[in-house]
Amino acid sequence: MATLAVEPQDCLRSMGHVALFYPNIEDGPAAAKLLKLLGFVETQMLPFPNGAFYRFVVHDSYQSRGDGIVYLSALPAAQAALNKAAREALGYGTDKEHEAVGALREAVLADPEYTFHIGTLVDSFDVIEKMTLDLIDANENDPDLKGRLKVTVNRPRLGNAEIDARLDASPAFGEVKRYAYGRNGLQLFVETDLLSSGQIGDTLILEFDYVWPGYDSHILSVVEL
Repeated sequence: MATLAVEPQDCLRSMGHVALFYPNIEDGPAAAKLLKLLGFVETQMLPFPNGAFYRFVVHDSYQSRGDGIVYLSALPAAQAALNKAAREALGYGTDKEHEAVGALREAVLADPEYTFHIGTLVDSFDVIEKMTLDLIDANENDPDLKGRLKVTVNRPRLGNAEIDARLDASPAFGEVKRYAYGRNGLQLFVETDLLSSGQIGDTLILEFDYVWPGYDSHILSVVEL
């Protein structure tokens, strides 16, 4: 498979921040709770009448840095109004819903990477395994998160006996029959209506990846068709 040669760069760049929005004021605490369950570290919360503003980072060592930041706040009024108008025009959630809405929903069901999503790399298999089990449990039992999460996992393509055996023995991944577009890495997807995205303010998908160390070719370095 073809990959491109990489030229040396004159400075280091990193992903600075992403701004997430919860669709309703009352969803703010639950959305923040979800981000903490996903391992993000809350460093600030500012209460406002129209919904609290939160700052999270990907690791406690990033607290004072300018990268690795997730901001969380209420969906702005103008964006909410546009989403509402788009939904009404498309008959969203009604028996007259435009076929394009259902088609996109089916596409995302088949492939969580089909539309906009946000990926985070996790450097511990044990952590991502526990995250998966905790998310499944939260969706079933947590009073704030119950029924608000959809958890999907992609295993790496088969062929690495050690990795295959580790996943087969996992309580979180042993029964998974979905496979990623590559090897030596695992994908965990969490879809939630506690966060808003897309042209009609629909659910947001958060992706968490684990890559087994020691492999130059893996799900995030090379896409396999």
